[in-house]
This record gives sequence, structure tokens and C-alpha cells, in this order.
Amino acid sequence: MKNRIKRYVPLLAVLLMAVLLAACSSNASEPAATNQAAADTASGNSENSAANGSANETAAPAAEAKTVYPLTLDNYTKNGEGAEWQTKTQTFDKAPEKVVANTQGAAELLIKLGLTDKIVGVAALYGQGDPAVAEEFKKLPVISKDYASKELVVGASPDLVMGRGDLFADADWGSGTVDGLNELGIKTFVQSTSVKGATLDSLYKDIEQLGQIFDVQENAAAYTAELKDRAQKLRDQAAVIGDKIFAYVSDGGDGAIATYSGNTDTFAGDVLGLLGLNNAFASVTGDISKEQLIATNPDVLLLSAYTGGPDSAQTLKAFYADPSLQSLDAIKNKAIYVIDFNQFWGYSYSIFDGAEKLATELAANK
Repeated sequence: MKNRIKRYVPLLAVLLMAVLLAACSSNASEPAATNQAAADTASGNSENSAANGSANETAAPAAEAKTVYPLTLDNYTKNGEGAEWQTKTQTFDKAPEKVVANTQGAAELLIKLGLTDKIVGVAALYGQGDPAVAEEFKKLPVISKDYASKELVVGASPDLVMGRGDLFADADWGSGTVDGLNELGIKTFVQSTSVKGATLDSLYKDIEQLGQIFDVQENAAAYTAELKDRAQKLRDQAAVIGDKIFAYVSDGGDGAIATYSGNTDTFAGDVLGLLGLNNAFASVTGDISKEQLIATNPDVLLLSAYTGGPDSAQTLKAFYADPSLQSLDAIKNKAIYVIDFNQFWGYSYSIFDGAEKLATELAANK
């Protein structure tokens, strides 16, 4: 499953010059500090978000800002599969004109920010798309319905490749490493939501930085405010539903249940936390046996559905009929819920669509 979010003329001139000088100085000499301050402003610094609560979630969009290029931002790279992500700066002399999104979720986020015409390729169409952007999405060149190789990605002649972090790899399914693409003169943007340790604030950071990169900061601020409002509504629903323990499960073959820890999927876990759902195996590494699942007895089981995967209806039927699972409360209470892979593992705003659907189903089964 692992591999499968810019009247008076003399006075105006003075103010404009001051803004330009300040911005140029900031971009040229203190990129990391500037970016962190901007991220904290847009997302409500994760260390303070819990304390500030709903006050942050309903904050009005920031005043319109303009990007001054060259723009330098902190992003990520890593040395080989399994290695830890490290900070690597990316410098943009101008807004990118040709972007490849290595997942559907990444492309949808760009569309939301008004950047459809910048996308020259999208890959990995593994789940339901967002109906709200479906017509715009149809305009995009699909370089692969599956994960796209570096050859396909580079063949689209992008000046930026963005998307899910673990797809930046020199594998058949990888879009090429960050360093390798950079050596070809192609900028990269790894979504921070796809890096271990990510939270909902990571999505707000991604949106804020994309707003800077493409000089659509007003769009980015407005959309972040919208998402924060949706997050607060999910918290309100959770207060009614109550806290529950969950586990990710899948069809291991012939309807046999398999359990996935999801211990690296911290972004999805944080959003599920808005619903009062806590991962029973968040600290577990390695395989999880059926016996461990039964002994832990989660209240809720989440079954991922993806294009080309097992039929969810048949899998549910098999799980509910399995004699060895009858002691599970999730079986007794018909509390296995199907979640869409693209929504929860697209590392983008579409996770809200999935979370809202799940919240409605949880409330109905209360």
C-alpha cells in the first residue's frame, strides 16, 4: 500500500519600493527563516495549533502578497529508498510553467489553486477523483494511469515535478530521485504531507509554499482558510461520535484478513484523529498477525479501496462471515468502513472528502 497541499502615486511608489527591497533581502539572504515564518503564519505553527484551537481554524485569509523571484524554499531529498528525508532547498527564478504531478491528488491540488494550465502530466489514478475538479482534470495529459517511470516524467519536459515523496525514486515505478531530477535542471516539490511525521499543518504548509512558488498566494490563503473550517466541523462531529480505536485492514488473498500498521502514515492518522479515531498499531513495525488484531480488538476497521484492487463488497462479505473474526467488536457492530485510496493516500486536500464521508458513516452507526 505504501508504494501504490500569493491613489496617491508618490506614496504608492515609496511603499512598493519598501516591499520589494524587504522581499528581495528576505529571499536572497534568509530563505529558511523566511519560509518558516511564512509557514507558521499560514498554518498556525503545529506546536501552537492545539492551544489555539478553533481560533486558528477560522482565521481570515492573509492579505494578498506577491512573490519576488528568485524564491528559495526548503523542501526535501533523501539518499536511497528507506533513508530519512533531509532538507534540501529549491530556488525558483520564476513561476514554473510545466509541471508533472506524480499522483492524482497532487494534480487536483494544483487545480484547486487555479493552476490547471501549468500541468503537463499526471500519473497514478488509483481512486475516485474529486467531482468538483473533474472537468478541469479531464484537460490534463495522463502520462500513466499507474505510477510513472522517470522516463515518462522527464519525457513530458517539465520544469517542476511535484507529488508524493516515496515516488521520487529510481525504480520502475519511480519518477526519479530529487537529486537526479535537479541535475537535469528540473525543480522538485515533495509534498510534506507524504513525509513521516506529517500532520494536517503539513498540508497547510504545502499549500502556502505552492502559493509562493506560483505567485498565487491569495488563492492559497483563501483555500487554507476553507480547509481549516472543514477541519473544525470534523472536530465538532467527533465530539458527538466519541473516541474510537481503529486498524487498517486489507484483503490478503481469498478474503483472508491482513492488518497494516500505518505507522508511517502520520498525515492520514492526524486527519483521522479529527474524527476521534486512534490507530491501534501506530507504534508497531513489522507484520501484524490475525491473533494480534483479535487481541487488540479495535472498534473500527478501515478497508482501503483502489483501482485494480480486490472487490470491496466481496472482501466485506468474507470478513463478516469469517468464523475466526466473530469476537471482534468491529464485526459484531458492522463497523468495517471502506475508504478511498486516492483520498487517504493522495496526501492532498481530498482526504477531507474521505474524512467527511467516514464521519457521516460513523455517526449513522453510533
